[in-house]
Amino acid sequence: MKKVSSLILILVHSGLLFAQRKITVAADGTGDFKTVQQAFDAVPKNNKKSVTIFVRHGIYKEKLTLDSTKLFVTLVGEDRFKTILTYDDHTGKVSPKGDTINTYSSASFFMKANEFTARNISFQNDAGFTAGQAVAIQILGDKASFFNCRFIGNQDVLFASRPGTRQYYENCYIEGTTDFIFGPSVAWFEQCHIHSKKNSHITAASTPQDQQFGYVFNDCVLTADTGLRRVSLGRPWRPFANVTYVHCYIDQHIIPEGWSNWNNTENYKTTRYAEYENYGPGAQPGTRVSWAKQLSDEQVRKLTIGNVLGGWVPVR
Repeated sequence: MKKVSSLILILVHSGLLFAQRKITVAADGTGDFKTVQQAFDAVPKNNKKSVTIFVRHGIYKEKLTLDSTKLFVTLVGEDRFKTILTYDDHTGKVSPKGDTINTYSSASFFMKANEFTARNISFQNDAGFTAGQAVAIQILGDKASFFNCRFIGNQDVLFASRPGTRQYYENCYIEGTTDFIFGPSVAWFEQCHIHSKKNSHITAASTPQDQQFGYVFNDCVLTADTGLRRVSLGRPWRPFANVTYVHCYIDQHIIPEGWSNWNNTENYKTTRYAEYENYGPGAQPGTRVSWAKQLSDEQVRKLTIGNVLGGWVPVR
């Protein structure tokens, strides 16, 4: 086994392993690596060619980092329900180094690279319902796209954490309790399923004032656990929070006023919250807060993937 591992290491450093540009991860040892982090580490620094990392069925309990120099990585799971990347850090927990973990250090996966794509895989933080802030994935790179993925956790699950960076989600399932989609990035959610597990808030955008767009949910479905009736579409983490729901099915768990302020601060005065032709029992434009808008036909025509993502249209 040591000889095989040494050979793989030699091939990685020589670049020969990347002639095929595909790496297989299997926990049972039948792939190139047994852990996802080993596969990430094997990608050459300042990589300029597409590398696919295929992850076989399994629960991979790892605190992951994809470094900013590991560009053009595509992460593919064998099955999004059976290929799970998870960890259990949360605010207040003490790390092995003796540091107290906070929201920014709690992520199961720190995705720092540009041009990242994920398909058919689950990103999870399994710290538990009462653990507080516990991020499943923190996305710092630009042009990150996710197809048919699952984001599982409770509070602060999906951290879109760098201003100006762009993200795209298609046919993804995202569940959580409080502020489970949050941060300052630009993000487009296409035909995603957004599921609430607590009477709380879906989004907590912190969009910078000079950033034209924040989050756009297009043709998405919003549901909740049985009995929930006091969930908001979002509350503003920062004063210029920008979130829009277009053609979304909104179930009865969403409050009639739609949106919530952040602890009764004055953030609401400059929020950029909007909806357009949503439907379902929770879509009630006549009862929404006065500081949220219903878009006109002309306004929504400008709300395209190309415009929102600054000319970048992800390859499906």
